[in-house]
Amino acid sequence: MKMKDEVLIVGAGPAGLGCAVALHACGVRARVLDGAGVGAAFAAWPRQMRLLTPSFHSGNFGCVDLNAVTPDTSPADFLHTQHPDGREYARYLHALAAHYEIEVETPVRVTRVVPLNSGGFSLETSAGMRDARFVIWAAGEFATPDFGGIQGAGLCRHASRVADWDEVAAEGKSFAVVGGYESGIDAAIHLMERGKEVVVLSRGEPWAMDDPDPSRSLSPRTRDRLRAALLEAPGRVRFFKNANITRVERHEEGYRLFNDEGTAFACPTAPLLCTGFHSALEAAPVRGLWEMRDGQPLLSEAADESTLHPGLFYSGPSLRHRGMLFCFIYKFRARFGIVARAIAQRMGLEWEVPLAKWRELGFMLEDLSCCAECQCAVEAEPEVQPEVLPYAAVVAV
Repeated sequence: MKMKDEVLIVGAGPAGLGCAVALHACGVRARVLDGAGVGAAFAAWPRQMRLLTPSFHSGNFGCVDLNAVTPDTSPADFLHTQHPDGREYARYLHALAAHYEIEVETPVRVTRVVPLNSGGFSLETSAGMRDARFVIWAAGEFATPDFGGIQGAGLCRHASRVADWDEVAAEGKSFAVVGGYESGIDAAIHLMERGKEVVVLSRGEPWAMDDPDPSRSLSPRTRDRLRAALLEAPGRVRFFKNANITRVERHEEGYRLFNDEGTAFACPTAPLLCTGFHSALEAAPVRGLWEMRDGQPLLSEAADESTLHPGLFYSGPSLRHRGMLFCFIYKFRARFGIVARAIAQRMGLEWEVPLAKWRELGFMLEDLSCCAECQCAVEAEPEVQPEVLPYAAVVAV
């Protein structure tokens, strides 16, 4: 039997729930579908992993908690912590869904989204077919790790598959980390704190980047942790750049990692891949439903909507506009009100008064030029960087 909904939201993480609450303010009761449950991706984080952005409750001064999903809630106020771990943040999302009475159906896995000639969409799900006039694709990325195209990646462990760094550390004394961005440095820090020898193999030097966009350089929290680990941790880390790892093989002494020129590095423990995640816009159920430009899905700036299939919206960390990344919660939440407005308008509902708080507090960002042209007025101070060697030297070290 087919079910008819005005709005179906796929994904019960911060993006899906945030859009649901904004729609709720406009009088739209959206139904949320999720294969694993509210906040499941956060609950699956490694036990020691915490949000990079700080939570701080200061809404009465017009400053919304950076990790909040609505203008009038705060993880800091709810959880009484500044950097929640994954399980804590999942509890916040559960409380949010309960407070706003968001209808979440789980476990319901969406396997295909089909645009209908008559308008709207039909969703193939594990619970049968569902029809909706509007669909918001708010699926996350944590469940779809990118193994970097590395041959033999099955011999490695992706960082997202680590449950507890204590368990990983117990496997040996020396570790190789492939990737030098947030998850790579996070892995290195955890292992150093446990007295391990770590080699970070990175194509570039992201730890040395100073970009006004915090999505392209290490967060202040990670920089603080790295400085402390370099000075105080019982373990040691060595950094190698130009390390384009393409192949991993199993050998008697452990593992060998090869770059694109065939240079090998031996490691006694399974390599840790910190190579990121696949975009939610590339997921099989919605693949081909977005216009592509320069290899990237193109969404309308007016409503974060598919330019090929009106009525299909996206919300979440894969959002890009004018080359800018919306991959942190405080970034992609800035568009919740935009999506809600577009749907409310087409349903003939009032949105200006209901979404006034969303606009006032940064959940309804319309002027995207402010994102593309942001530059701090005062140049950053120089920072002491760790020694970095080219990958060609890794064998001799």
